[in-house]
Amino acid sequence: MDTRKVARAVILVAIGVALSPFTSIPIGVAKINPTQHFVNVLGAVLLGPWWAAGIALIIGILRNAFGTGTPLAFPGGMIGAFIAGLFYRYTLNIYVAALGEIIGTGLLGAIASALIVAPVLMKKGMAMGALIILFSGSTVLGSVIGVLALKLLARGGIVKLRPNGV
Repeated sequence: MDTRKVARAVILVAIGVALSPFTSIPIGVAKINPTQHFVNVLGAVLLGPWWAAGIALIIGILRNAFGTGTPLAFPGGMIGAFIAGLFYRYTLNIYVAALGEIIGTGLLGAIASALIVAPVLMKKGMAMGALIILFSGSTVLGSVIGVLALKLLARGGIVKLRPNGV
């Protein structure tokens, strides 16, 4: 196992958990968190789909333990991170990775939350359309911040992106 990957994963988990109390916005039974999506985009690009999904899982567990998350964090965070990682792996384009995060969380994660997590784990019915809107707003904001952060990291020489910046 690459020590740098583990170190980057630990840093991303720390960022996701540390910023969660400040960026977790309660809306009904959901707590949207743009920081999770920012971390998902970074994890997807820097580490790949499996690492990004694992980071999202750990952040979800810790957010729930600290009361800044709900079970809805798991499908949204993990599906979005994994798809962002796949999209980046096959295109090497950070914008496409961000799009993968938006599709994975905003659409697929919201559907999984409405059909499986809310009724089974939370014993509540939730409107799928409302979750899609909530999750999409959160993930678009977080994904934009993630792309900006990657560009800053590249400008600082910390990560290397393709010559055209994507």
